[in-house]
Amino acid sequence: MSVVEAFTEWTADDAAQCIAVPSEGDDKYSRGVLGVITGSDQYPGAAVLGVEAALRTGVGMVRYLGPSRAADLVLQRRPEAVTANGRVQAWLLGSGIDHLDLDLAALTAALEQPVPVVLDGGAIDLHHRAEGRVVITPHAGEFARLLDVDRVDVSSDPATWARRAADKLGVTVLLKGHTTHVAGPGVSLTVRSAPTWLATAGAGDALGGILGALVATHAKQVADDPAELARLAATAAMLHGLAAARVSGNGPFTILDLAAAIPGVIGELLERFSR
Repeated sequence: MSVVEAFTEWTADDAAQCIAVPSEGDDKYSRGVLGVITGSDQYPGAAVLGVEAALRTGVGMVRYLGPSRAADLVLQRRPEAVTANGRVQAWLLGSGIDHLDLDLAALTAALEQPVPVVLDGGAIDLHHRAEGRVVITPHAGEFARLLDVDRVDVSSDPATWARRAADKLGVTVLLKGHTTHVAGPGVSLTVRSAPTWLATAGAGDALGGILGALVATHAKQVADDPAELARLAATAAMLHGLAAARVSGNGPFTILDLAAAIPGVIGELLERFSR
């Protein structure tokens, strides 16, 4: 069997099984707390989009610990975000941060905690420093830089490269594209829910927030099963694509439009799965 043939298409029904529904006994802490260090003075909007998407996906709390300018913008958009340090169930790191401009002290402090972590943007280079399980979410250019390979090669055969990187680096890989390829321990998945209009600035920041929320709400499952991160990554890509398709109507849209559609998409998936 070829590498491409080994990939299984992730479905909406599969995704529905990876959404945590709160019970009557849950509170904001038991529902999952996501720590976020994203955005920069150059790209503060990445922080806003990631936090927005995480909260829309369903998480008990977001702790945003990024740069002060980005923190101000996050709080203006989402006053329920918390900017005080504290315990988290998962981290989202790196969206909107250049790999040459990392706050290593803050990022290392997060990576040293034994919780799962989503690494995006400039932080994907730090995968080897993490104590918990890791999922990286590069686009083809970031992937090529990380592995020191040609971007054209990655784009022409994303399945092979995603699988190769997961095996070589010992992490789960979500390689972004119109067809998303996810490779983890013993798991190879594809997701094809995204419209072509999703190729727009900020889309990856929102995807990181969706995935971060799913990981925070499934931290115990991730700790127990090395393949769980791949299933959550595919679910994040599915929600991301379905929300984009919902707001697109075969035309352009903004990423805040996409984020606003996430709760409705989740509700429909859960309703369909429960029938």
